Amino acid sequence: MQLFRKSFLFSIVIALLFIVSACSSDSQTESKSNGQQGEENLEPKSGGVLNVGLASNINTLDPTKYTGAYESQVIRAIGDTLIAYSKDFSDFVPSLATEWTVSEDMLSYTFKLRDDVYFQPGEYQDGRQMTAEDVKYSLERSVNDSALNRLTGVESFEVTGEFEVTMHLTAPNASILAMLTDPGNIIVPKEEVEGWGDQFGSHLVGTGPFQFVDWQTDQQVKVERHENYWGETPYLDGVVYKIIPDPNMMTNAIRSGDIDIATNISGQNRAVIEQDSNLELLSVPGLALTYLDLNYQSGPTADPKVREAIYKATNVEEIAQGVNQWGGGSVSYAPLPQESWGYSEELESLKPAYNPEEAKSILAETDYADGFSIELYVLESRVPYATIFQNQMKENLNIDVDIKVTEWGTLSTIASQGNAPMYIGGWSWYPDPYFFLNQTFHSSQIGSLGNGKGYSNPEVDALLDRALSETVVQEERAALYQEAIAIIMSEYARVELDNLHQTAAIRPNVKGFNVAVDPSIQIVSPNGTNVWLNN
Repeated sequence: MQLFRKSFLFSIVIALLFIVSACSSDSQTESKSNGQQGEENLEPKSGGVLNVGLASNINTLDPTKYTGAYESQVIRAIGDTLIAYSKDFSDFVPSLATEWTVSEDMLSYTFKLRDDVYFQPGEYQDGRQMTAEDVKYSLERSVNDSALNRLTGVESFEVTGEFEVTMHLTAPNASILAMLTDPGNIIVPKEEVEGWGDQFGSHLVGTGPFQFVDWQTDQQVKVERHENYWGETPYLDGVVYKIIPDPNMMTNAIRSGDIDIATNISGQNRAVIEQDSNLELLSVPGLALTYLDLNYQSGPTADPKVREAIYKATNVEEIAQGVNQWGGGSVSYAPLPQESWGYSEELESLKPAYNPEEAKSILAETDYADGFSIELYVLESRVPYATIFQNQMKENLNIDVDIKVTEWGTLSTIASQGNAPMYIGGWSWYPDPYFFLNQTFHSSQIGSLGNGKGYSNPEVDALLDRALSETVVQEERAALYQEAIAIIMSEYARVELDNLHQTAAIRPNVKGFNVAVDPSIQIVSPNGTNVWLNN
């Protein structure tokens, strides 16, 4: 056995260090500082309720059923995972597990657990102690039921002590520790899950710093301090997550003081925030992509020639520049963010050049030479992308794009079931390419939101599988992923739009908060984050 810091994932940790150093240097130029974060002599204060704006509705808080970053923000406040990322994503830090070891064959991980962890009181238990049996139950539930397969490649879990559990893998898995940091893998009590049944997603109970209080559909979710929390006591009395889909309303809400943290600040609202001396815009290059998925199984886009014509008739530069003219994003060239260690500038040559005349000729070879009508599903916050794309399709290919604006729950259901002819999505996760490529292009993900388009290619599957289990050397894994990307791009499976920054706006009384390269909103975390209000 060998301690986790000497495990085979050492190469990945080094890669993360490289990513974070690049991101942090950029953030110095992108984040406006008005001194709010520099008041180092202030002593943290306890008390107060933090109001956070979320840009889309919440569909469920069940960790195995959630599909959106919006939902994960609340889940991570209520629950804990075995391990967590450090603030700068350069390493993993203990959470519910105090330490972990990996076997010589890299097929077994043994986690030693804290013995002072207690669940929040719920309807079916009164705040009992967490044990290894709870870890086994929760992670088996994730393996079997996760809507986005957030824990894969696991053969079984074995309780090896009251506060020790061993995870056995089917094959060496270079991404397994990163998977365990996902909010979909928080530890929950069996009594609450089985007691609530299908309603557990509306009554989440975990071990985290805050406990669920109330959920007003389409409006807000309220949590309050978990008084028996095992970690550093939260400074805040509670947090209210307010649902504000309209970007302008989000900006108005933080300017008026209705919320303390505004998320998903983009477009002209970035300039509005930057010009407001009472606010601070935090913005760092992120592990976030926006793309337009084309249905691979049905409708006009099942024809590869139609997909090729659409991509070559899409002026991606115009879309990216139009949507991000105030900063916060750049052209995306591949289905992998530039901040991932698997990215290479050589991938940029794979992006189809904008050529509407060639696109017309290609479409003329299909049954849709005269154009057609097609639905495009989109969240309200991404309507600007859809509008520019709609105009381009009409002008270049005589395609009538019917924009269907919908809320998150509806969009995720329609898209994951393969019922969206086209939809504009966003994807943000961890630096490992696995979370972008396996999750959105592997045929095993068909039926999930990531691969709702129904993309399937055995050669791509094989490359993605090899990158996960054949090698742990970063350069070798990157080469396999890049080979898979070349095939994916040649089949025009989706249109890559932009690579986004992670952004937030905060009021001057918010202390200890920073944006991460992933989409997480961290309020209290084992990595040392503990947000407070200087009221």
